Amino acid sequence: MKASASVNRAAKRLFTACSRNGRLDEDRVRRAVRLTIDAKRRRRHAVLGRFERLVRLDRLRHTATLTSATALAPSLRAQLEATLAGKYGPDLAFRYVRDPGVIGGVRVAVGSDVYDATVKGALATLAGRIDAQRAEAL
Repeated sequence: MKASASVNRAAKRLFTACSRNGRLDEDRVRRAVRLTIDAKRRRRHAVLGRFERLVRLDRLRHTATLTSATALAPSLRAQLEATLAGKYGPDLAFRYVRDPGVIGGVRVAVGSDVYDATVKGALATLAGRIDAQRAEAL
């Protein structure tokens, strides 16, 4: 179901009111949710649903997920963290995930930005190119 324009505007106003210095303030978020629930206005559930989505997307933009087949060496972690903090800001949170399926390399995801330097990703790219060349040949 698509949210109405008024619901989107109300959620965006809540989100903006909860920001301080360009960052979301968790205490303000809790207070805003509590006040919205207590207000007992129409469509408050829709507004809070949309607001929750905005908060979740904001958290994703401020979290870097690094996926590798094995644990990364501390020096490599420090180098990756410094590089990503330089690009996305010093308040970036880091989450490390081990996935043997990536075979080797590192996959970094920050919000909708994905940097894939894994063997699995390279093999998938190669397979796509081969399939495209086969399709052209036919």
